Amino acid sequence: MELYEVLEKRRTYRDFSNREVNDEILNRIISAAFKAPTNDHLRQLEFVVVRGRENIANVIAPLAKNMEAFKKLVAEVDESDDKDKMAMFADALPKQQKMLMESGLLIIPFFRQLTWPLLKPAEQSSLNYFASAWCALENMLLAATDEGLGAVFHIPVSDEADKIKTILHAPEDYEMTCLLTIGYPAEDAFLPKQKEINIESRIHENIW
Repeated sequence: MELYEVLEKRRTYRDFSNREVNDEILNRIISAAFKAPTNDHLRQLEFVVVRGRENIANVIAPLAKNMEAFKKLVAEVDESDDKDKMAMFADALPKQQKMLMESGLLIIPFFRQLTWPLLKPAEQSSLNYFASAWCALENMLLAATDEGLGAVFHIPVSDEADKIKTILHAPEDYEMTCLLTIGYPAEDAFLPKQKEINIESRIHENIW
């Protein structure tokens, strides 16, 4: 696909078919991560790839308790009256664990946090490694789209990251960005309505 076609077709899928993503395609998608800009030009990225529902269930076990609390929180505090957003949540929340298992492929991207603890930055630039890791993840999402795949990620909440790092035996000085599932979309996959943005209204010349 052409670049702008990929950008247009990049969507969040939460429903996957049983078709397996082969290693050749997976390696191309992960290779795309190393093309992103990185802090200090180090590209200190590592990836844990988990296949099979039993293995994935073991990794995502820490999510179960937090998911129930999150569903209740969203239902109680939303005051936006945004029907598109709530339609997305109505589809997404019950699938938070299911979607990570359905494709049979789970990727946990790690980056090395060399200076300040991730959640205790001294200044904005202390988050450079974190920002670089998300640039890499965006490359992976676009590469997956170009391969005809769908993707969805879960950002860890509460103590999930620490527990998952322990399960995976990850080094102390590495942090995870998210739990990423990539797979072939199901034929009846739900796609939330995309917001249409008036670009001109978001661009400010010289001052806001």
